[in-house]
Amino acid sequence: MEELINQIIELEWEFFQNTKNEGGTASCQEDYDTFVIMRTAQFSCFSKELLQGWLKDLQKAEAEGRNLIAEKYARMMESTAPEQYRELAPYLVQHNAKRQEITEEIIKLQVEWLLECQEKYPDVIAKARSIRTSEDTPYNTSAETYLRGELGTYSDDTLLCYGRYVVSLKKEGRNLNEMIFEKQVKSYGYLSLEDAQKKEADRMAVPFSKDSVI
Repeated sequence: MEELINQIIELEWEFFQNTKNEGGTASCQEDYDTFVIMRTAQFSCFSKELLQGWLKDLQKAEAEGRNLIAEKYARMMESTAPEQYRELAPYLVQHNAKRQEITEEIIKLQVEWLLECQEKYPDVIAKARSIRTSEDTPYNTSAETYLRGELGTYSDDTLLCYGRYVVSLKKEGRNLNEMIFEKQVKSYGYLSLEDAQKKEADRMAVPFSKDSVI
């Protein structure tokens, strides 16, 4: 599992470095450590079969000269920058209605999971992406839109594998997004999501001094 994750992250980082950003290199493209923490947290919650499928997709794309990370961000622009998206859309793989239906069912489930996380850990989730596509702006990409962009880069086989996996978690009463957040906060030194929530709530409850500069 660890080797699979490392291979995926190195390929994704290479694609990320080759993704052109309007206005030059984005600050996140220079922050390898955070990239590794975020992607490791996500992939460590995936099944081995799903990791193998995504690695295969990345390797196939590399051989074909495609950049799946650039394509992911281009797909997000359908919501955040529609005019630019219309220029890029002809260069993206177009998906049929059945695949789009599967994608939206997955997204619906994960939005529900995110809302559950927001209710349980409001001060932690406040530091994450906004949840719904309706909250998108040119400068803010929601978790829903991000997921839609990411799933859009998966092959049909990998998407179906992902769908089966999230359904299996749902049946077990597990929340994939909560699992990922748990890994993230532990990477930053918290004991758990509960620990992170308590400390973030306590920090926000401290009043500003009258001498504070805001």
